[in-house]
Amino acid sequence: MLERVPDPRGRRGRRHRLAGIVAAAMCAVLAGSRSFAAIAQWAADLDAADLQRLGLTRAKSPDASTFRRTLSRLDAAVLDALVNAYLWTRTSVQDGRRVIAIDGKALRGARTATQAAPHLVAALDHATGVIVGQLATAAKSNEIPAVRDLLKTFDLTGVVVTVDAMHTQTDTVEAIVGDGGDYVFTVKANQPTLYAACKSLPWRMIRRYISIQKGHGRRACRTIKVVTAPAWITFTPSGAGRTGPPDRDPAPPEKARQEQENHRDRLRDHVG
Repeated sequence: MLERVPDPRGRRGRRHRLAGIVAAAMCAVLAGSRSFAAIAQWAADLDAADLQRLGLTRAKSPDASTFRRTLSRLDAAVLDALVNAYLWTRTSVQDGRRVIAIDGKALRGARTATQAAPHLVAALDHATGVIVGQLATAAKSNEIPAVRDLLKTFDLTGVVVTVDAMHTQTDTVEAIVGDGGDYVFTVKANQPTLYAACKSLPWRMIRRYISIQKGHGRRACRTIKVVTAPAWITFTPSGAGRTGPPDRDPAPPEKARQEQENHRDRLRDHVG
């Protein structure tokens, strides 16, 4: 995989393979190295057999300046795409689907006196906890467009995407559904019409499911209620993300209220 990273160095003076330098740097960082000097020290402690396994064929490992000059000139976007493609193959399928969670975080400890901390949007595999992709938000922008750009890098066929309420957006839904995926979104007040429609469902009449988990010194109790969304709950003009027919116009207020009453009656009969 690392052999596909373009080598930024000139042909003359190359003593070590680029793939070996990158592999050693990645392993050193995973082992706790936080500087080029620490990376070089970690590599220097390896024996010849370990260097060979990493793709470094010379008896002496690269020094700190070699790591610094080489890594600082790499095409980071290409390396990131290759690593993400490899990590995607490490994801697991749950009940026939991959479940990917997307969230954004500021990098801890990366803020300086003159620059804000970089903000990354990352995709995490639910089953393994592996980050399968990440993307930095553009300057003077936010997570919403960055999430859509990140989704474009995946094949979402058979994938369920989970995000927080900020990303309950019609364009994000269309990006997921248009690529063959499904989604689980949180609805809050940033979508007032959808929020009011969901809140009007007869939740008191719907059976609940409770899950209790213990770990890390705490007890977590989670309650979920599941119901098929009626046709009068709409989300996007194109029909993505709703249960009604795609070519059906949203119901007028009087008709919507009547459908709500009918839905409650059917649910009451089912529960009874």
